[in-house]
Amino acid sequence: MSFFALGVNHQTASVELREQIAFNAEKLSELLQQQSHHQGLNDLVVVSTCNRTEVYAMSENVDIVLHWLAHVNGLDVKQLSNHVYRYENAQAITHLMRVASGLDSLMLGEPQILGQVKTALFLAKDAHTVSSELNKIFEYAFYAAKRVRSETAVGSHAVSMGYAVAQLALQVFSKPETLTILIVAAGEMNSLVAKHLAEMGVGKVLICNRTRARAENLAQEIAHRVDVEIIDFDQLAANLYRADVISSCTGSLYQVIHFNDVKAALKKRRYQQMLLVDLAVPRDIDPKVESLDGVYLYGVDDLQSVIEENLSQRRQAAVEAEIMVNQLATELMTQQRVKGAGHTIQAYRAHGESLAQDELQLALSQLESGENAEDILKTFAHRLTQKLLHPTSILLRQAAKVEDPTYLEMIQIELEDVAQHTRKLKP
Repeated sequence: MSFFALGVNHQTASVELREQIAFNAEKLSELLQQQSHHQGLNDLVVVSTCNRTEVYAMSENVDIVLHWLAHVNGLDVKQLSNHVYRYENAQAITHLMRVASGLDSLMLGEPQILGQVKTALFLAKDAHTVSSELNKIFEYAFYAAKRVRSETAVGSHAVSMGYAVAQLALQVFSKPETLTILIVAAGEMNSLVAKHLAEMGVGKVLICNRTRARAENLAQEIAHRVDVEIIDFDQLAANLYRADVISSCTGSLYQVIHFNDVKAALKKRRYQQMLLVDLAVPRDIDPKVESLDGVYLYGVDDLQSVIEENLSQRRQAAVEAEIMVNQLATELMTQQRVKGAGHTIQAYRAHGESLAQDELQLALSQLESGENAEDILKTFAHRLTQKLLHPTSILLRQAAKVEDPTYLEMIQIELEDVAQHTRKLKP
């Protein structure tokens, strides 16, 4: 039985193909429950996201996994085979660790994938398709991901515009819980900014949008994390003074935040510093506000250069993370080999005890018949030693002649054979 990882991702398959083999939670749960009764493949976890669909399984043959993935999605096996990657045992473990750590993600180091893999494991456990051995592999992958994120910088630098704004706010202001954020325009970009800042624990978010409905939608999405207030767009200038951080991305052809309005807001704030982020092109904020003492103004180009630098730092950190993942994968494989050897040792010890009992019974019967006790004990010790050591001596001599490290597996098989079949020595 081997551990396999098989799947497609953004590097190997088009979005059209990924759509065809994507699973939603309901569909996947039903399929796994059906598969739990299948003798050939009933020990598996399926990870399905927008960028990948992967099956991690304990199986006799990787083709069983491939045929299952094709069959449940109504695809031709040959068609799917051209796009899937396959890993076995050590490589499969390494791949799972890389995925969980964000090292195989489209956005290097992104943290969401770890939660998605954990959800996949939970779903499979609920469907009873996870053995203790498969569960241990996943738990070790989560351990690896935690180590990567805590001991390397692969996830510590902002590489999305929304997250970069949030990180910038925390750099300028040390206490997020005291901050009031003003979101000008509740589009996709600013929605991400608002969500990231809400997750970081800011005190209040003001949302100013031309249409109130969109502002209300964003407010509902973050209201469980932060105090939210909606401001009418014609009241924007009058509320600038309330904000420590302003993020604007309206798509307007004209500036919506003017120099004099910011100057008046700064005075009303008694010149407490303000961070203004202009994500719009054309720009929303009059660039002259940067000349005001206490005002920090960042534009798209400023943030993009920060993101590119951060991505470069992530790539450098990823080298260290890859080394760590490979070491941890090797560590887990070693544990599995030791465990496998333990079963062999246990069987061989039982075999030795059986031999000892046989020889002991023979010696006792000889003692009862009146033979010389010293001779009996010498014969007992010699015969038992020979029976125990002769087979292993032969195997060790053979192993010494072979350079292939996989020969250890053959030795284990042979020792298990010794445990099952007594090798009687000629007198």
